[in-house]
Amino acid sequence: QVQLVESGGGLVQAGGSLRLSCASSGRIFSSYAVGWFRQAPGKEREFVAAIRLTGENTYYADSVKGRFAVSRAYGKNTVYLQMNSLKPEETAVYTCAAAINTIDYGRSWFADQSNYDYWGRGTQVTVSS
Repeated sequence: QVQLVESGGGLVQAGGSLRLSCASSGRIFSSYAVGWFRQAPGKEREFVAAIRLTGENTYYADSVKGRFAVSRAYGKNTVYLQMNSLKPEETAVYTCAAAINTIDYGRSWFADQSNYDYWGRGTQVTVSS
């Protein structure tokens, strides 16, 4: 059983940075992918970024490309989301999820929430203007 716990959320001014962590209490094998999603008040949850733990291919939503970076910590069951140049409209609950993935089907696969098997509870990110 894989349990995911996010941390690192908080309050930041527009233009600032935060680094979110997604830690697994169970072992995430190389055949997994980890994705980050966010849900703003009154909006649907949307894809932010993902990383395949095999090969470390990364995928991003167009809205965050060039500002956000997803990475893994070697030797730890942890994936990070570095968020730079944050905008007030990016205020949301950020949640990580893990998917069993052995073939790289491309960004659309990783952006599809139905492909993920395990979900964390999320961490609040608030960006003030």
